[in-house]
Amino acid sequence: MTDADDELRAAREQSAASHEILAALSRDTADPGAVLDTIVEYAARLCGATAAQLFVVDGDGFRLSRVSGATPEEYREYLANHPIARNRSSTVGRAAEDRRTHQVADVLSDADYGRLDLQRLTGFRTLLSTPLLSEDEVVGVLSMWRIDVDPFDERERERLEEFAVQGAIALRQVHLMRALEARRSELADKVAQLEALQQVDDAVGSSLDLDEVLERIVSNAVRLTNLGFGDTTLRTDGGSILDYDDRAGTFAVRDTTGTSRRLLEQLRTISIDRSSLLIGQAARTLRPCSVSDLAHAQRDAFLEIVFGDGWRSVLAVPMLRGDTLVGVLVIRRRGTGDFPSDVTDLLETFANQSALAIVNARLYRELETRSRELEIASSHKSEFLASMSHELRTPLNAVIGFSEVLLDGMFGEINSQQEEYLRDIWNSGRHLLELLNEILDLSKVEAGHMVLEPSTFPVAGAVKDTLAMIRDRAAAHRISMSVELADDVEVIEADELRFKQVLLNLVTNAVKFTPDGGSVSLCVRGDGPDLIITVTDTGIGVAPEDQDRIFESFQQGRRGPSKGEGTGLGLTLSRRIVELFGGRMWLNSTVGAGSTFGFSIPVLPTTPTIPDEVTVAAPSRGPVLVLVDDDRASLDLIEAYLVGSRARVLKAHDGIDALELIRRVRPAGVVLDIKLPRLDGWHVLAELKSDPVTAGVPVVIASVIDDRPRALALGADAYLLKPVSREELLTALQRILGERRRR
Repeated sequence: MTDADDELRAAREQSAASHEILAALSRDTADPGAVLDTIVEYAARLCGATAAQLFVVDGDGFRLSRVSGATPEEYREYLANHPIARNRSSTVGRAAEDRRTHQVADVLSDADYGRLDLQRLTGFRTLLSTPLLSEDEVVGVLSMWRIDVDPFDERERERLEEFAVQGAIALRQVHLMRALEARRSELADKVAQLEALQQVDDAVGSSLDLDEVLERIVSNAVRLTNLGFGDTTLRTDGGSILDYDDRAGTFAVRDTTGTSRRLLEQLRTISIDRSSLLIGQAARTLRPCSVSDLAHAQRDAFLEIVFGDGWRSVLAVPMLRGDTLVGVLVIRRRGTGDFPSDVTDLLETFANQSALAIVNARLYRELETRSRELEIASSHKSEFLASMSHELRTPLNAVIGFSEVLLDGMFGEINSQQEEYLRDIWNSGRHLLELLNEILDLSKVEAGHMVLEPSTFPVAGAVKDTLAMIRDRAAAHRISMSVELADDVEVIEADELRFKQVLLNLVTNAVKFTPDGGSVSLCVRGDGPDLIITVTDTGIGVAPEDQDRIFESFQQGRRGPSKGEGTGLGLTLSRRIVELFGGRMWLNSTVGAGSTFGFSIPVLPTTPTIPDEVTVAAPSRGPVLVLVDDDRASLDLIEAYLVGSRARVLKAHDGIDALELIRRVRPAGVVLDIKLPRLDGWHVLAELKSDPVTAGVPVVIASVIDDRPRALALGADAYLLKPVSREELLTALQRILGERRRR
């Protein structure tokens, strides 16, 4: 066979080997080790070696990575304990140092060869080694031997170097795969940590109770350290939260987990401040601090108590809200050892997240405390106002009522001076009553006790009734009044009494602050679901700086002297009532040109149901009315109101007598007070309506107690709040007597 034939055969073998190696590279991308095995086997076969090995760099030496099948097992085991160094004592070391191929024809004749221990194990005589270079860096060495003294020729050296190039590519792939796997594992750990943090954050943030938040923080902190991140051989067994008092500069143990009662009591008896060793260091540096072995560390009072309870390693993590220290989270272990950095980082993130939950819980607790204090203060205020109301309404009832009776001339003629004085008394009484009612109403709104009583009523009628109450005052000052009512506005469903109260306040203010000869216009229109009402006057207007203040209590704005006295509560109360309706109130004003006050409330259009006008014709002998009140002046006033009617009046001064009288005479109607001796009016009303004999007797409540819903729920036919005017009483009696007659 000629040399040309040998070269052709060798080329074909090399080509086949390269093809197989490339196929392995494409086939075993997930297992580069299989490619290296292929390279080592082909290198040994095509180079005519007894055995071949692949060494990879491992620190300052080389670790055996891959071998061909002829490599003895004893050789492999021996190298595991006696690795090849990166020096010139071996061909592997020389190839790495010189970054080129090295051959020793006979190791027994090479005085510099220093690994005869390996030669005695295998019997090799000739060695050939070449480096694996990746990005100009030695990553391994491909080596082979023959047991006879038979040096490798130049062609065999070139083949080995070609296999080394392919091996370097495969090793590079191994390194990339390992780096990728490490990165994937790191990312998986990070995702698991984030998911754990999210779960813990949800659990901690789901409560605003401070004690519950603290308990969840410390228990979840211990749970996080035991999820498998970092060194899992050291288990966290307990923890605690120390609350920081910034004013005193001290820490207090607030909540714990995995802690005995004895340890907790001991920790709460000592003083912990910023000068303490572990806790103080974490507070001063605002960084996590740890002690890996308490037995060999300096210990202060806190650490001494912890050590005495059997704990051996401790980690303190500051809880920060921004740069503000909220507290310190302490993690304890029974075993010794450092806390892994990934665990420390995880707890640091968790501690800072938890600090926000603690701050929120503290604020919520403060808010609850303030709310309770405000509720108590509001309750005391309401009780005082109710008591004041009850005490003032009875004498006011007499002052207003009797002055009205005298002004009507029901007990004889009065001269002009007497009429003037009586009218002053009546006006002052009404003003005091207005002030009292508005203070009570405002107090109800602020306390959330005002309940709207919606009904369906025509807007036109409410506007007409309201203007009728102010028309005389406007006429006295030559103030013209006009109304623009949209055709599509007919009825609304709202609290009629409160609706009229708001409207009357706005119209009264407009007249009050409009100069003589001016005008006031009222506009009523619909806008979708809203009813919009505006009251425009030609007064002097409200300065811009007063337009917000004017809605505050006891403020009228600097609008100059009015034509009558006011309480300064009307606009405040009106806006609150409009807000109860679900609406809003506003003001547009220009100084010197006038003002427009407006409000809108959501209403639902309904079909109007207006009752027929009631006309009462008293029987010839006159109806019998029973008046029940323990106050003599009130009884006399109501009786005076009835002078001129055909009604016959019977009186009772307490609840027991009233029940006996009503059952005996079965009157046409009853006027009943609530505050009665022996049996109060509530019980009297309940007894009357539960007895079939008296259930049909109409009852009008006339009392200083403002509880219309309760009265109506018990069956009252009308409810009048003292002071009661003659017109209110006669209107109520006329209505209920007319209804009874129709039945």
